[in-house]
Amino acid sequence: MDLFFVNHYRFDFYCTQGHHEGMSTTARVIVFDTTLRDGEQAPGYSLDVTSKLTMAHALDALGVDIIEAGFPIASPADSEAVRQIAAGVRRPVIAALARTRAQDIEEAARALAPAGRSRIHTFLATSDLHLSAKLRITRDECLDSAVSAVTLARNFTDDVEFSAEDATRSDRDFLCRVIEAVINAGCTTVNLPDTVGYATPDELREFFEEIITRVPNAGRAIFSTHCHNDLGLAVANSLAAIQGGVRQVECSINGIGERAGNASLEELVMALRVRPDRLPFDTGIRSQALFETSQLLSTLTSEPVQANKAIVGRNAFAHEAGIHQDGVLKDARTYEIMKPEDVGQSVSSRLVLGRHSGRHAVQSRCETLGFTLTPAEVGEVYHAVISLGEHRKSIGDGDLRRIVDRVRTPASASAAASTAHVETVGYGHGV
Repeated sequence: MDLFFVNHYRFDFYCTQGHHEGMSTTARVIVFDTTLRDGEQAPGYSLDVTSKLTMAHALDALGVDIIEAGFPIASPADSEAVRQIAAGVRRPVIAALARTRAQDIEEAARALAPAGRSRIHTFLATSDLHLSAKLRITRDECLDSAVSAVTLARNFTDDVEFSAEDATRSDRDFLCRVIEAVINAGCTTVNLPDTVGYATPDELREFFEEIITRVPNAGRAIFSTHCHNDLGLAVANSLAAIQGGVRQVECSINGIGERAGNASLEELVMALRVRPDRLPFDTGIRSQALFETSQLLSTLTSEPVQANKAIVGRNAFAHEAGIHQDGVLKDARTYEIMKPEDVGQSVSSRLVLGRHSGRHAVQSRCETLGFTLTPAEVGEVYHAVISLGEHRKSIGDGDLRRIVDRVRTPASASAAASTAHVETVGYGHGV
């Protein structure tokens, strides 16, 4: 337990602009947001041009460094969305995806033309499985195509990213050859995705350490990770990649993306903020805007956020169990490692009344609503809350006001007593 508290965590440890107070040695990690490209490709998450522009402005306000706005060759609407975002969102770098085909790269360049700062992100698979089964090309053809694509992209922008699709399942000798060649051709960011979410954290850290060590010109490019969540390891793998030398992380709001999704931006950011003792890295994200941005995406896509989703789920800071509620009321650090307001969540939704709640939480909520109760009244209200909680998932403020009114009305006191829940329960377990 002592190791967990080695950084003497304080709720005000980090400032609102995303830089740790007093931590001059913290390394900066670039946040490459792919919500509008990989995220939007997920079934049910498609966005029209107006919605993509709205989301792009929110990502800008959140503080992401790079917005991957779309895949222009995919459709006229995708190309137009990239163009409008490039024209209307000026602070971050605006990126567009392109295969290693000349048509793709030229269309990406056209869509990005209005951008103040643009990036062409070109990709090609490097694993033998993809080369033989999907692309049906040789390794030499793959290498030539990757170099040609980067060379062409450099005619339009000095910021070119190359992604080796299925990198973690590629032959490492061949992968190193490809990386060295694309860097020599002018690639400034090398992204090595765990395309199918197959890697484990220890494996991915070792993977990046080896690749960066073996590629002779690795120091001329930023290395990036793009992890998928097929085994639920996308965030853990991304953090391990950072420890392995990566300085750009590709992620998405709410973790949306192909299949099981991408690494969740909000989880990555807060893991770095809360555990600088183990992860001495930081981002430029305004954490207070995380919940608002998450909710906007949910509204635009009509896809709800999982209730127990870390950081932005409605239950992420909610407590119903009595032991937990009592602890949080005495000192929030007993059961919370960050403040809800530091990610934009409401403090008022912290304590949820239900059949597992304790007396302390019921009394505290009553006081918040303006009621000052005697110890006897607290007991009656508490038992009424527990009884009602047997039939409802949660007890709202309106319910609580009505219970207090009944307890304080003599005519209904006997009726309330006859239906009171008499078991000594409601102080839920704390594990």
